[in-house]
Amino acid sequence: MDFQLTEDQETIRKTVAGLLRDFDDQYWMRKDRDHAFPEEFYAAVAGGGWLGLTIPEEYGGHGLGITEATLLLEEVARSGGGMNAASAIHLNIFGMHPVVVHGSEDLKRRTLPRVATGDLQVCFGVTEPGAGLDTTRITTFARREGDHYVIDGRKVWISKAVESEKILLLTRTTRVGEVARRTDGMTLFLTDLDRAHVDIRPIAKMGRNAVTSNEVFIDALRVPVADRVGEEGEGFRYLLDGLNPERMLIAAEALGLGRVALERAVKYGNEREVFGRPIGMNQGLQFPLADSLARLDAAELVLRKATWLYDNGRPCGREANTAKYLCADAGFDAADRALQTHGGMGYAEEYAVARYFREARLLKIAPISQEMVLNYLGSHTLGLPRSY
Repeated sequence: MDFQLTEDQETIRKTVAGLLRDFDDQYWMRKDRDHAFPEEFYAAVAGGGWLGLTIPEEYGGHGLGITEATLLLEEVARSGGGMNAASAIHLNIFGMHPVVVHGSEDLKRRTLPRVATGDLQVCFGVTEPGAGLDTTRITTFARREGDHYVIDGRKVWISKAVESEKILLLTRTTRVGEVARRTDGMTLFLTDLDRAHVDIRPIAKMGRNAVTSNEVFIDALRVPVADRVGEEGEGFRYLLDGLNPERMLIAAEALGLGRVALERAVKYGNEREVFGRPIGMNQGLQFPLADSLARLDAAELVLRKATWLYDNGRPCGREANTAKYLCADAGFDAADRALQTHGGMGYAEEYAVARYFREARLLKIAPISQEMVLNYLGSHTLGLPRSY
C-alpha cells in the first residue's frame, strides 16, 4: 500500500491553500451574513484554472481524477470557506460528469469549455418536494413536440439556481405508472434557465447562506432536443454514474470543514487562559479534540481508498458511502467540539466556529442522509433485506 500523494497532488493542495489565503473568516462571515454569492472567490478559483480539473483536456479542462477533485475541495473547505466556498464550485468540479460521459459531441462542445473557465454557472435539478430521496417518484414532465420538449414541474433545494444560466435537469418522459421498472422513463437535460418560464424562489435556511438553495417552478419551458443528455428514458442510469463520486466530494468537504474547526479549537485552547492556565491543558477539553483528530484521520483513509478505487476503475460503492458517512460524522463532531471549546464565545459569529457548526450539520443530511447510507450498506454490502 502506498499512502503517499504524488508530487502533482501535493502541488494541488499547496497551490489551492495559497490561493485561498486572501479569503479569510471575515470574508466568509460577511458573505454568509449578507447572503451574497462569493464572486471574488469564484473568480479567483476560475482564474487559477481549477474549475476544469476533471473536465477532459479536449474541452479545456485538465482531465484529472476524483482523487485530485477531492483534494481540491478538501482544501477549499479547510481554508475556512467551508460549505459556502465548496458549494460555490462543487458542480463545476465534477457535476458535469453525466454530460462528459453521455452527452452528444455538440452538447459537450457548447458547454464544457465554458464550465471549465467558470464562464458558465450550472445548477443541478433533481430533488422534488413530493419525491424526496425516492427519485423514481419525480413528476416534472418533459413532453416531446417535434424538435423540442415542453417541460412542466417543480424542484426544491436547488443550489445556485439564482446564479446559474443553465440547469442539469432530471425529468420524466414516461410516467411512473407506465414503465416496467420505476427507474425507466427518466430523461436528463442540460438547458437554459429561461426566466420567462422558470420561477426561482430562495429558501430561508439555517446556514450556508452565501450560496442560495431554491425552489424552482417550471412552466412550459421549451427545451431543444439538442439539449438532451444521451438517450430519452435513460436519465436515471446516467445519474448513477456520478453518485459514488458525489459521495466522495461531500466526504472531502466534510473532512476539510472538520480540519479547520479543529485547528481553530486548538488555537483557542492554547491561547485562552482561565484559572491561570491555558484551557487546552484541561483533559475535559483536550481529549475530545484528540478524539476528533483520530476520527478525522481514520475517515480520511477510507476516503483515499474510495477515490483510488474509482480512479482505477474498480467497484467503490461500499467505500464511497462509508467515506461519506464517516467524514460527515467526524466533521460535525469536530465542529461541535470546537464550538464547545470556545464556550460562550463559540456562539458568537466573531470566532467562525458557529458558522462551521451550522455548515457541518448540513453534511449529515445532504445530498443523502446518514440513514440512507446505512440502508445502502445494510442491503448492498451486508445482504440484509432492502427496506426502501
